[in-house]
Amino acid sequence: MKKNDLVEIKITSLTSDGSGIGRFNSMVIFIPNVAVGDVVIARILKVKKNYAYGKLEKILCESESRIENDCKTYLRCGGCCFRHISYEAESELKRQTVYDCLQRIAKFDESFLDEIMLPIVKAEKINNYRNKAQLPVRLAKDSEVLCGFFSLHSHRVVPLDECKLQPEIFDDIISVIKEWIKENKITVYDEVKKAGYIKHIYLRIGKVTNEIMVCIVVNSNKDKHSEELIKKLVSQFKDIKSIVYNFNSKDTNVILGEKCKTVFGKDYITDELCGLKFNISAHSFYQVNHDQTEKLYNIVKELVCTSGKERILDLFCGIGTIGLSLAKSCKEVLGIEIIKSAVDNAKENAKINKIDNARFVCSDANDIVSVLKKERFKPNVVIVDPPRKGCSADLIEDIVKINPDKIVYVSCNPSTLARDLKLFTEKDYVSKKVVPLDMFPRTVHVETVALLSRQKVQEHIYFDVNVQDIPKTARTTATYPEIKAYVKDKYGLNVTYLNIAQVKEKHGFEKRENYNKGKDGHKVPNCPQKKRKQSKMLLSTLECSKLVL
Repeated sequence: MKKNDLVEIKITSLTSDGSGIGRFNSMVIFIPNVAVGDVVIARILKVKKNYAYGKLEKILCESESRIENDCKTYLRCGGCCFRHISYEAESELKRQTVYDCLQRIAKFDESFLDEIMLPIVKAEKINNYRNKAQLPVRLAKDSEVLCGFFSLHSHRVVPLDECKLQPEIFDDIISVIKEWIKENKITVYDEVKKAGYIKHIYLRIGKVTNEIMVCIVVNSNKDKHSEELIKKLVSQFKDIKSIVYNFNSKDTNVILGEKCKTVFGKDYITDELCGLKFNISAHSFYQVNHDQTEKLYNIVKELVCTSGKERILDLFCGIGTIGLSLAKSCKEVLGIEIIKSAVDNAKENAKINKIDNARFVCSDANDIVSVLKKERFKPNVVIVDPPRKGCSADLIEDIVKINPDKIVYVSCNPSTLARDLKLFTEKDYVSKKVVPLDMFPRTVHVETVALLSRQKVQEHIYFDVNVQDIPKTARTTATYPEIKAYVKDKYGLNVTYLNIAQVKEKHGFEKRENYNKGKDGHKVPNCPQKKRKQSKMLLSTLECSKLVL
C-alpha cells in the first residue's frame, strides 16, 4: 500500500475523535466523515508501519446510521464531527468511548463496568444549545474580515455565516461587529506578523434570562472605538447587558488575557440554573449547555446528598454552580477556585440566593491541605470538576489524605478520568457508579460523572484456632504480606500487620520482634474483643490452604 492508492473498505468502528476504522489486507486505516457500516472507496494519504490514514472518495453502500449533513461548512470546520450520523449512533459511540477508556486505562474488567456504568444521558436539544462562542477574527487575502472556527488541526479560519450549535442571535451580533471593524478600519490580528488589533469575538448568553455579554479580545491594552461599538450593538440588540474589552497581547493559544475593561453595562450577565441565579463574568467557567448541566447537577445531587449531613469540598468550583446547587440539601459547602473573579462571582451568587452554608476561597486546588486547616473544615464528600488535563497525582494524594467517605468526579475527558480513577483505586477507593452525559451534541466531547467510595477498613475479621492443630513445619511458610493478600483475595477484607501479630501472639506463634511492640511508653492498640472471637476461622482457613502463620 502506498500514498494515493484507492482501496475499498468496510467501516467497522469509530475512534473517540470520530474517525472511521477499517482494514485492508490486515492494515488498519483511519478515515474521517464515515459511519459504522459504510462501505467506501478511500484514498490513502499517509502510510505507517501498521496503519494508514485515508480520506473518503466515494460511498458504495451507506450505513443505516448515516444521515444527511445539514451544515454547509461541516466538512471544513473543526467544530462538529457527527453531523453525518444519527444522534442515536453518536450517543452510543460516546458511551462506548467512556467504557473503552475505563477498560483500557483504568483496567476495569467488563463485568465490573457492566455493573457500575449506566446508559448515557442524552440531550433533548442537539442544535443551538451553546451559551458561549469564542471565534477568531482574521483577514482574508482579499482583505475581507473572516470570523469563524479554526479548521481541524490548523489555524486556518473557516468563515461562518451561521453555526448550528450556537443561538441564531450570535450570528447576527457577529455580523454587526464585522461591519464595525470595516467601517472604523480596525486592523485584525495576523498570527505570522504578531500584529493587528482584534483577535477574538467572545459571546455569552443566559439561557433563562437572555442576557448577553459581548467581549472583544484585543492585542493591546487600550479599548479603541468603543463608543461606536456600543452605539451599534445596543441600538440593535436590547438583551446586551455587558460589553467588555479583554486585553491579551501575548503570543499564546490562550484566548483571554488577565485584564478586562467593561465599557457598557455590568461586568457580568445573570442566568438561572437549578432554580438559582448566577452572575457570570468573562473569565468565569460556566457549562455551555444549560439544560444538560441541570441534568448533570441533579445526578451529582442524587449521588452526594443522601443524608443532609454532608460537608462538601467543591474543587475547581468556578462561580459556585455545583456547590450552591447542593447547598440546601447538605450541611455545608466549601468551594476552592484559582480564578479570583470567579470566586468573587461565587460569593455574590451565594449572597443573592440567600445561601449561608456555602463559602468560597481563592486558591490552587493543589493547596487544599493548608486551605482546609486554615478554614477548619473537615469534609466527608469531595467533588472535583477539573479541566481536561484532570487531577494531578499530588492532588489525588491530598484528597486521599482528607479521607472523605465519597468522591464525585465530574470529567470532560474520559482518558484523564480513567487515569485518575485508576490512581484512586490503588489508594483504596472503589468506583461505585459511572454516568456518561452528552453535554456537547454533534461534537466528539462527552461529560462523565463518577462516584467513588472509601473501602470500609473497619470490616476486618479475626479468627481463633488452636495452635496445636497446625503442623509445626508449616508455621513459618507464609509471610505477613502473603497472609494479608490471601485474606483480601479470599474474603475481600483487610487485615493489618499489627492485627496478624496480635493473633499470632495470642495463639502461641512466633512473631517478628517489633510487630506488636512500640517504643517505651508507647501504647499499642489491641484487637477489639468481638473481632477476636472470629480469629479461629482465619487460622483454620490458613491451615487448610497451607498458607500458615
